[in-house]
Amino acid sequence: MSKIKKPELSVLQIWNMCFGFLGIQFGMGLQLANMSPIYRYLGADEHSLPLLWLAGPITGLVVQPIIGAMGDNTWGKWGRRRPYFTIGALVAGVALVAMPYSSAIWMAAGLMWVLDAAVNSSMESFRAMVGDVLPKKQQPLGFSMQTFLVGAGGLIIGFLPFVLSKLGVATTADTNTVPDFVKYAFVVGAAVIIGSILWTGYTTKEYPPEDLEAFKKQKDAGSFLNSIKEIIAAVKTMPKVMKQLWWVQLLVWFALPMMWQYLSLSIARHVYNAPSASDAGFSEGVSMGGIGSAIYGISPMVIAFLIPSIIKKIGTRKTYASCLIIGAIGFLGMQFTTGISGVFMLCFLMGIGNAGISTVPYVMVSAAIPQKQMGVYMGLLNAFVCLPQILMMLTIPFFYDSFLLGDPRNALVLAGACWVVAAILCLRITKTADYDDDVEEVIAEEALI
Repeated sequence: MSKIKKPELSVLQIWNMCFGFLGIQFGMGLQLANMSPIYRYLGADEHSLPLLWLAGPITGLVVQPIIGAMGDNTWGKWGRRRPYFTIGALVAGVALVAMPYSSAIWMAAGLMWVLDAAVNSSMESFRAMVGDVLPKKQQPLGFSMQTFLVGAGGLIIGFLPFVLSKLGVATTADTNTVPDFVKYAFVVGAAVIIGSILWTGYTTKEYPPEDLEAFKKQKDAGSFLNSIKEIIAAVKTMPKVMKQLWWVQLLVWFALPMMWQYLSLSIARHVYNAPSASDAGFSEGVSMGGIGSAIYGISPMVIAFLIPSIIKKIGTRKTYASCLIIGAIGFLGMQFTTGISGVFMLCFLMGIGNAGISTVPYVMVSAAIPQKQMGVYMGLLNAFVCLPQILMMLTIPFFYDSFLLGDPRNALVLAGACWVVAAILCLRITKTADYDDDVEEVIAEEALI
């Protein structure tokens, strides 16, 4: 069959393809900024918070490789990835609306499991679609566009509770009840995640398999069980770059949940002297934590479109390591400031680390894997994200009160130390991981759907 190079897409087409990531970040951002306070409003203890956050990494570990493998083996009227991210968006929207109306810890935790399974389904499909649709030299731009939208979503979400509170929406509530300003923010988030992902589904076309007849025969013989077999086979044949990247991701993602779980609580304790949800300054600390998360989202927006040029100049390994070191400075600096302006400056540095995390590993892996296995390997890369989080959430409760002295700020410092070591390991990845835009890809000469 004759083959052609993938055509380059315009910036607008890439924007439309990635726009659903804004909605995904709304779902993730609301959860990351507000779930610890929601659990605290409902009466949970600080040391038990990591266990309550297990839903995200466990669902990601299970869902993303399976959705990726199933997507690789899907083709029909609605394309390859669209069915998965559309269904995920609808389920996530329902879970977001219900979440802040939880009346007990078990209810909030259960809805978090549903939300994370849905968001992971959508996220994996979006990551894989960049590799499916874009030619190799445009893939850094595609992943950078997603990073920009991650930052934009985080920025809006971070400020949303603060803006609602200034508009007069109640920031306090009865004991074991979530305040109205958090509830309204989740409803807005549900509308955004559904609307943005449907927009991507409407505006973006996918390529059919290279050999459609052979694909149909394989699909007819395929099953869910075959998707599991494909995942196992992919693990066995994993490229060297991915094996080395695992150790970096282990430390990066062991650390990152500490920011989500403890930033707002650290601000409340050390800036507003409000360690407990019953203290007068606790809601103010939560609100400022949202702004800190928003500032954390600004820096990816600022540098996202510089990353492809930086990669071209110094390579993926040094780009990733540099981002991690800057982010680590942000984490470590939390130990030395109790002023909110200083905290915000450090959040910006942490966000630069996040820009690297959200972009560079996907560029590394997309350049090293077979096109027809894009979904399963992107799913496995996201499993690299999940396993360290599970490890963190299972271990932190055992030494939070002892080694970390029961102080959320110390958890942030530990996160910074992990990122320093991760940056060193990143430089040890094989040089073949450095991006080469001369590598050619081909696709089938069928029309877009």
